[in-house]
Amino acid sequence: MTKVLVAGSVNMDIVNAVHRHPRPGETVHGLGTRYIPGGKGANQAVAAARAGASVTFVGAVGSDAFGGPLREALVHAGVDVSKVGTKPGSSGLAFITVAESGENTIILSAGANGEVTPEDVDAAADALAACDVVLLQNEVPWETTVHAMRRARNLGRQVYLNLAPARPLSDEELRLVDVLVVNETEAEAVSGVPVESPDDAIEAGRRLVARGAEAVLVTLGAKGSVWVDPAGDPILTPAFAVQPVDTTAAGDTFVGAFAAVRGAGMPVHEALRFASAAAALKVTRPGAQTGIPERADIEAFLKMH
Repeated sequence: MTKVLVAGSVNMDIVNAVHRHPRPGETVHGLGTRYIPGGKGANQAVAAARAGASVTFVGAVGSDAFGGPLREALVHAGVDVSKVGTKPGSSGLAFITVAESGENTIILSAGANGEVTPEDVDAAADALAACDVVLLQNEVPWETTVHAMRRARNLGRQVYLNLAPARPLSDEELRLVDVLVVNETEAEAVSGVPVESPDDAIEAGRRLVARGAEAVLVTLGAKGSVWVDPAGDPILTPAFAVQPVDTTAAGDTFVGAFAAVRGAGMPVHEALRFASAAAALKVTRPGAQTGIPERADIEAFLKMH
């Protein structure tokens, strides 16, 4: 079993359904409100745990009423929350409005996620030393993420960085990364190559590997994914054709599942197919964390396809 340490964000998503979005200054009636645990870090931790990894989460919730439910959602998924701190004030919140057209607007309030410090990473030194893979995103302060990468690299641990949201990376930072995971827009932001096709993704990946990343994984939505490393030819993995119900957290599901099985030594082409199956199952199910599949479901799906 892979031991994965995830250091990242945990949010409560407050989702309001409306017929249409209001114009500035206008009030519209809502069609219902849902409270759904989310955050890229927490979603990826849940995905890795359900894919079979032993997962420890490093992060923070607030001292508000959402802190307890956010912890409980992680515990329910089998994630170790002993390294999740409590910061005074609000938990991370995402205010999401979804219109009948499917268009959404999101206001993200970092809350406690913005207070996660390098010292919080240091306080999880025992878990960091015991893990195989450190999985990171960009929804907590960047200095904290870089500190976690450096500590992991010094310990010889694998560093998986999902650079979402995107930001520039220095060559020194890229050299700390074993697997850089980016979508099309993130790949362009960090490589300078506009990504509209698998060939573009390969070029972006090659540039980033040349600058120091050990490997680059570009996710392309319905077009699948592209893997680039110095060891061989690029790997293009098609996406599975499914009827989508809810694409929320599909990318996080892909990343978490991939980290879980690749960290355990599964060959990269098999790990990519496994992650694609996990993401395909996710989009057929409503909800963010609630729709992330278990390993048995992923394996059954692969046998059918």
